[in-house]
Amino acid sequence: MKRSSILGVAGLVIVTFALTMISWIPVKSKPAVDPNPAIADTSSTLSTPRAPIVNVKEIYESAQLAQSGLSYDVFTKAVTGFYNLKTAGKISDNKSILTIADFDQSSTKKRMWIVDLDKGTLLLNTWVAHGTFSGADRATNFSNTRESNKSSIGFYVTGETYRGKHGLSLRLDGMDEGFNTNARKRAIVVHGADYVSQSSISSLGRLGRSQGCPAVPQELVGTVINAMQNKTVLFINASIPSYSSLYLEENEALIQDHN
Repeated sequence: MKRSSILGVAGLVIVTFALTMISWIPVKSKPAVDPNPAIADTSSTLSTPRAPIVNVKEIYESAQLAQSGLSYDVFTKAVTGFYNLKTAGKISDNKSILTIADFDQSSTKKRMWIVDLDKGTLLLNTWVAHGTFSGADRATNFSNTRESNKSSIGFYVTGETYRGKHGLSLRLDGMDEGFNTNARKRAIVVHGADYVSQSSISSLGRLGRSQGCPAVPQELVGTVINAMQNKTVLFINASIPSYSSLYLEENEALIQDHN
């Protein structure tokens, strides 16, 4: 009798212990569900500055460039280069001046345009001369070589002004390797010249020619240089199949050609 009581008590202790141990087995709790889950903070991504979209057609029409004889295709190339140069930090952040000289056109045409891109206005449209050995009325031959007396095509950034044998002049730095990068060494500058005039056209049937410089009318040189100075862009265009430029890579984030 005693033995069975002892066994019964022992069994009760064992069962109680077992139940106690089972009650301490950890249970994996389900994560609490937030009824108002937080939205990921994308403000830093969304607030990243984007380059402004440039509507080329809108500027072209606002400045009435078709009426003054500038091709839309040439303007688009020039604007593309302007904004790529700006993105590269090559030009002023404070000026939006783009100058275009289209050497596909006759020298008797006013084939230089100075445009304020931000305002969409044409500041000046005038004559510009090409180099003696680039051609007679039209420029068809170009060089990046010293003493060639030829014009150089492509993108330039305007440098400092100085007074030399042609009076007030503006230095140029060529941006297109192999096409105009010797501009400074060649002393290719913007300057005024008497042979860039209606009288030259009347007597010669074309403008006079330079030693490679984009020379402008003497009476306008101050106005031209004042607009172009301080790291703005000059684009000299010509339909030369071999011409290429890093700055003609179109960036869809920057350039649109529709309204």
